[in-house]
Amino acid sequence: MRFFSTLLPDENAQRLDTVIAEKAGITRSQAKKLIETGKVLVNGDPLEKAGRKPKPGEQMLVELEMPESPQGLPPEPYPLSIPYADDYLAVVEKPAGMVVYPGAGHSGGTLLNALVHHTGKLATIGGPLRPGVVHRLDKDTSGIMIVALEDSAYYGLLEQFRTRSIKRRYAALVWGAPKEDEGVITLAIGRSGADRKKMSTRTRRGKGKVKEAVTSWKVLRRFRNASLIEATLGTGRTHQIRVHFASIGHPVLGDRTYGKKTSIELAGRKIKIHIPRQMLHAKLLGFVHPVTGKHMEFESPLPEDMAQVLEELEV
Repeated sequence: MRFFSTLLPDENAQRLDTVIAEKAGITRSQAKKLIETGKVLVNGDPLEKAGRKPKPGEQMLVELEMPESPQGLPPEPYPLSIPYADDYLAVVEKPAGMVVYPGAGHSGGTLLNALVHHTGKLATIGGPLRPGVVHRLDKDTSGIMIVALEDSAYYGLLEQFRTRSIKRRYAALVWGAPKEDEGVITLAIGRSGADRKKMSTRTRRGKGKVKEAVTSWKVLRRFRNASLIEATLGTGRTHQIRVHFASIGHPVLGDRTYGKKTSIELAGRKIKIHIPRQMLHAKLLGFVHPVTGKHMEFESPLPEDMAQVLEELEV
């Protein structure tokens, strides 16, 4: 047995069973069962109604069944670039095509399985199958991310993400040419009403959970029918950069969900460049070490597949 504890969010109030499901990495029905069996405490008292919404400052304690093996994740010897690691956290470079933690259709082969092999440890909190995870990257997005190896680091990192003090910059190759050289996209994002697996800027308030989303961007390089963008996250919503740029008519190249631009034709020539995956890369991550208090910043160079596409666009 173990306990998962966190301060409930004070914005965009949701049902508590939804909050528990998201924070603990379980389904909403599993969260409801925990509530019904008295395994969820709010401010020390058993939670009685799954549909109640949190109040600012409340504290939640959830008792979870844990697998017998450490972290519940078998170590797997996949190669993994780890620019920095200490007793408390690890900064890793996630390759495109690798999911961060186990889930439906991905029982192994994840970044966490590889990280356990390389570090021998993970934090014990964050969800039964995603211990230490304070943020994630989509399967087909590459780049730098951070994972907590100790519980003391987990809460400190989570607070920095909650207060938006983490610095995150991405490189994105998008379709077309924005008229301006830089800008800010402030379109709120919610679950799509037409497809629950997708996010949308067109979700109407009252029809689902809609959250503020802010993406600052600037053009780094322009091509005839594509642009290399640097995007800085002001918030961290699901699929945020992909959804935001698709909404303004410049979807990320190779994004099969929001853009479907999987090839691009060279200007004036009958040659098409194949786009192997969504051209999105987490290039910079800056944070304050939650234990030592030291400011740390890491950069990740463009991966080979993105660099190759850029080289072909310049021909």
